[in-house]
Amino acid sequence: MKQNPELESIELLAKIILTSARTAPKGKGIDDIITCLLSPEEKSELASRMEELSEIKDLKFLIRDAKNVRDADAIVLIGLKASGVGNLDCGACGFGTCKEMLEHEKVQKEFLGPQCMIKYLDLGIAVGSAAAKAKDLCVDNRVLYSAGAAACYFKMINADVAMGLPLSVKGKNIFFDRESTRKVQQ
Repeated sequence: MKQNPELESIELLAKIILTSARTAPKGKGIDDIITCLLSPEEKSELASRMEELSEIKDLKFLIRDAKNVRDADAIVLIGLKASGVGNLDCGACGFGTCKEMLEHEKVQKEFLGPQCMIKYLDLGIAVGSAAAKAKDLCVDNRVLYSAGAAACYFKMINADVAMGLPLSVKGKNIFFDRESTRKVQQ
């Protein structure tokens, strides 16, 4: 008899969750999504980098989120490496035309931008699809800006923008009822 075999399923479930991100609809059918499943060592490194970024940016909630990453059974990253624009001249990026946005100098902070809003929407749909698939599979998760920001800032993922999705198969969802940032500071 194998006791608690569900605890061994997380890598397969993470790959299924990333499949949902990959197959999510994309603007003009162009797939600029990057996906990663971190090894246990990379997961630990990401948590440490999140703590480091907390100091650099003075964002204390990254410490709380780093604990969630450490406590997660796995973490996936879903990012965007934009290959162009939608050529709609929609103005959602803040520029009058796609050409103007492309000619504007990119700013590199945690993320590289501006990017085409259609590409950002593609990323949001991919992340939402992944979170929904995790829910369908009864895998606890939470979308973390902080994990994606640290992964991009420290070049752990080759993406312009990314979000992290820590995954957990435990008796209680570890990503909610978290200590507030104020308690972490005390």
